[in-house]
Amino acid sequence: MNTPASLSALPAELQADIKAAVARALAEDIGSGDITAQLIPADTHASAQVITREHAVVCGRPWVDEVFRQLDPSVAVNWLVNDGDTVEPNQILFTLSGSARSLLTGERTALNFLQTLSGTATTASQYARLVSGTNIRILDTRKTLPGLRLAQKYAVKTGGCHNHRIGLWDEVLLKENHIALAGRPIEDVLRDQRAELGEEMHIVAEARDDDEARAVVRGGADVVLLDNREPEDVARLVPELRDLAEQRGRALAIEVSGGIDAKRLAAFAACGVDRASVGALTHSAPALDLSLLLDPLS
Repeated sequence: MNTPASLSALPAELQADIKAAVARALAEDIGSGDITAQLIPADTHASAQVITREHAVVCGRPWVDEVFRQLDPSVAVNWLVNDGDTVEPNQILFTLSGSARSLLTGERTALNFLQTLSGTATTASQYARLVSGTNIRILDTRKTLPGLRLAQKYAVKTGGCHNHRIGLWDEVLLKENHIALAGRPIEDVLRDQRAELGEEMHIVAEARDDDEARAVVRGGADVVLLDNREPEDVARLVPELRDLAEQRGRALAIEVSGGIDAKRLAAFAACGVDRASVGALTHSAPALDLSLLLDPLS
């Protein structure tokens, strides 16, 4: 392999996730064996080029490397770009050489990872450009493809945006359904959670209206989430919430979500919110159009 260091440089949790995700994907695709590739003589060798057909931000290199490491470590993977690089249509991303059977068997799995994660990174880069020069941060959500949570969150950061919580265990996020089912005022719920979980736990709480937003601040949340609100309403509320947080001696971030397109994002940035969470970074990112062209080696 050309770059074992590309995997080892990643956090241990992500390394383990990549290895497990690739193993699952290969098992899913190969099953009891690639019966079509068996038509090719075992001693046939080939080379390949992987080309992008679109402008994109590349992401997924460690997953591609891991596919061929698990499938056939003798396959040479030679990258011409790095994760995070911006590429142009018809640009070669990497080349392969080795057993023709291995290249054919690993092709789809490798490209599936690369096209999906590059699509996510490219979408994230588009949103990041929209807020360049402002103080607002774009965050992803948990609306990820099952089994690819850490991979897509890596791609979001590669594209220049930021990660929200990883799952249900690392941050409190009280949404409208939690509030409705709690059966008591959100201010009381937040105070109890803060007392139980301590100051080190990050707490985000959604507010369904202005009064609830004030209660969220009084309850001690770190972030008040304003979902599906109009920019003019948020602009009116932001100074009041910041004053209330200051009176209580707490730092406060204000987050918006719901229907965040380019026009609304610019308006929210102008009214002084800190964060915008955008599910489209992961659930609606189009896959990158890639081609793999194989040539037999003499």
